[in-house]
Order: sequence, then C-alpha cells, then structure tokens
Amino acid sequence: MSRLTLPPAYVPTLTEVVHPVPVHPVAQGNDMAGKQEKADVQELIVQRVLLHLDGTLEKRVQEVCVQLILLHTQALVPQLLDGIEAVVRAAVEEALAHESQATLQASAAEAPKSA
Repeated sequence: MSRLTLPPAYVPTLTEVVHPVPVHPVAQGNDMAGKQEKADVQELIVQRVLLHLDGTLEKRVQEVCVQLILLHTQALVPQLLDGIEAVVRAAVEEALAHESQATLQASAAEAPKSA
C-alpha cells in the first residue's frame, strides 16, 4: 500500500483557482480605453528605447570616431614626416647658403687688405 507524504510546512500550496483574464476587452466602451492603454504602453516603450539608445549610441559613436581618427592619423604620419623633412631640408640649405655667402663676403673683404 502506498503512503502519501505531506510536503514540508514551508512549501506553498494552491488554495484558490485563478482564472485567466481575457486579453481583448469584449465591450465597445472598453475598446476605446484598450486602444488608449495600448498607445500609452507603446509610447512608454518608445521612451524607454530612446533613453537606452541615447546612452548606447553616444558611447558607440564616440568609439567609432576615436578609431577613425587614429586610423587617419596613422595614415597621415608618412605625409607629415615627408613635409617636416622637406621643411627642415629647406631650412638647412638656406642656413648653409647664408653662411657660405657670409664666409665669401668676409674672405672677399680680407683679400684686398692682404694684396
């Protein structure tokens, strides 16, 4: 013979029957209220999604911008180095030309004195 054992006292037991609530209102008067409630729920969902998007989009756009700036900066490095090299080369050539001209003028000024 089988013996039924009772569950422990802390286990909840069902004491009443719960009937499901109909999803769609039956009455015509409730139809307008149901549409308004549905619109309110949709508006709430839209607001929540937009709030979530605001923070998420800002962060993701910032990350994409940082990556693009780094990529373009790295692509510009060779051009920047070439430009800097050209400027330094021109400055050195100009300085050398100035010094050689000054040296020639100084030696030309000393040549008549020694002759």
